[in-house]
Amino acid sequence: MGRVHLVGGEKGGVGKSVLARLLAQFWIDQDASWTGFDTDRTHGALLRHYGDFTRRIDVHRSDQLDRIVDALDDGTDEIVVDLAAQTMTEVRRWLESGDVQGLLAELGHSLWWWNVLDDGKDSVMLLADLLDVLDPGAIVVGVLNRGRGRDFSLFEESKLRERILERGGHVMKLPKLSRDTMRKIDIHDKSFWAAIHNEDAAAGPCLARMERQRAKVFVRMSHARISAALI
Repeated sequence: MGRVHLVGGEKGGVGKSVLARLLAQFWIDQDASWTGFDTDRTHGALLRHYGDFTRRIDVHRSDQLDRIVDALDDGTDEIVVDLAAQTMTEVRRWLESGDVQGLLAELGHSLWWWNVLDDGKDSVMLLADLLDVLDPGAIVVGVLNRGRGRDFSLFEESKLRERILERGGHVMKLPKLSRDTMRKIDIHDKSFWAAIHNEDAAAGPCLARMERQRAKVFVRMSHARISAALI
């Protein structure tokens, strides 16, 4: 059984690409067969950090979104799609026009929505809108990004947790990595594996010892929570 993991949140700057990269590294560490798709029109983070596994697609073209299903037909087990901000309308149109959800179920695959939130009201409202229209067969994971906020009381007060759990989904907290360490990883376009293991400055830019250690702890904690959500 294959899985399509749509990583979104509609709002820019909430950490969607960080989660997509964590999922990518998770499947690599699990030695799973996976493919990534990046919908950013410029220099998408998933494509920059995991370019050997990732292709760019245009969400405004259904034939390009069709490549997600084609990858499953080719035997790929896990598909990670990094959705740029404000792309949900186009993705939903594609899902509905071809009853992609029904097709995936028929083929024995599943559709996962990883919705990343900061602690702002916009994130809560956008997730509520998604739950209002999303096919009940899709599995939703609400991701509270500690790197983009501390106080998620608006989320808890909104009863969105209950709505997600009632439909068989999950809620997870994404831990925070120090801003300086994350910035260095981004600047050097490193995978999380490279950020943790590359130690030879002569071979290219690398993190300092404690930065590597913090990145290691961040990835380990994040992957534990991803694994719990996937059960």
